Amino acid sequence: MNLKLLGSSLIIAGTALGAGMLAIPMVLAQFGLVWGTLLMLVIWLGTTYAALLLLEASIKAGGGLGMNTIARKTLGKGGQAITNGLLYALLVCLLMAYIIGAGDLVVKLLDGIGVEVSMMQAQIAFTLLAGLVVAAGTGVIDKINRALFAIMVVMLLITLFSLVPSISAENLLIATSDSKIDLIKTSSVLFTSFGFMVVIPSLVTYNKEATHKQLQTMVVVGSLIPLFSYLLWLYAAIGNLSAEQMLQLHNVSELIAALGSNHSMINFVLSVFTGMALLTSFLGVAMALFDQNADAFKQNKAVTYALTFVLPLVGALAAADKFLSVLGSAGIILVFLAVFIPMAMTIKLRGDKLFDENAVVDTTGTVYQVGGGQMAMGLSFLFGCFLLVAELI
Repeated sequence: MNLKLLGSSLIIAGTALGAGMLAIPMVLAQFGLVWGTLLMLVIWLGTTYAALLLLEASIKAGGGLGMNTIARKTLGKGGQAITNGLLYALLVCLLMAYIIGAGDLVVKLLDGIGVEVSMMQAQIAFTLLAGLVVAAGTGVIDKINRALFAIMVVMLLITLFSLVPSISAENLLIATSDSKIDLIKTSSVLFTSFGFMVVIPSLVTYNKEATHKQLQTMVVVGSLIPLFSYLLWLYAAIGNLSAEQMLQLHNVSELIAALGSNHSMINFVLSVFTGMALLTSFLGVAMALFDQNADAFKQNKAVTYALTFVLPLVGALAAADKFLSVLGSAGIILVFLAVFIPMAMTIKLRGDKLFDENAVVDTTGTVYQVGGGQMAMGLSFLFGCFLLVAELI
């Protein structure tokens, strides 16, 4: 895998690795590691297969900067309108949440060095500056994201090296709840933590010289990085805190403080990690929305910049203290957009011989198609239904 494809995998991973990672131990601790790990593997498998369906649709439809073009070619104007509506709602909700989280982080960071700014000033400054990076293009995002991801990996390794020696085997084996209904409810948190599919159309266009096998590897590697990161963090956190302690925690700040009571560096390290995670997620989601707007409205960069960032910024300023509720509202939208719509696109493409005749082939002369056939497609549909039930319980 060349650097460009590796960077694209890191964009996928960085988009997924948001602040949700830090909340995962709190929602899974009570069910024990066996059930928590199994559920996470199921969510990862279902999400990755759905992402590969979107990859297939992106390739067969001839690419395009955003899902707008792919939806129009595969689902018609009605499907295009539904897809665009869902995508805009999802991306705007996510950007609002990341702007709120980043603004809070900027205020605390500047306060630590004696500079006072308001939440509104911090949010506006962050959005304008990070937005300029997004407007500079996928290549610039790729290079900056690699540096940010390297910092995230270092911070995560420092955290793990600090926590692993003090892991208690007893803590790992204890489960205080055997309620499978409550376990299913946590699926929405885990699913949102793997919400990286919005960047795939942009990355297909960015890597237009890559073979289909390389693009598939890019998606799989990009999804495996957050999976292993989540599992390692889950084991380290639960191993250091008892289930009773976990149940008393109400937010991420309390979790960091509890872990930091025995490890002096944890507070600083996890604060840096959270900042990098928010920034990489923001860049990935903003890139998807920017390219979607460029694809849909065909305007210059200045207009596209305004279309991309004004609404999320206004929404973030209006909901300055509702980070988790804004993030949670994206769950049901993501199920339709990440599972059912790629499935509908792929079914349409596979049943239309004209698409097979005009599909983009790579240097091997083959047209890409995800394996698994009808059985895998049926299981993906059931996976989507399972997530909807989890969201609505």
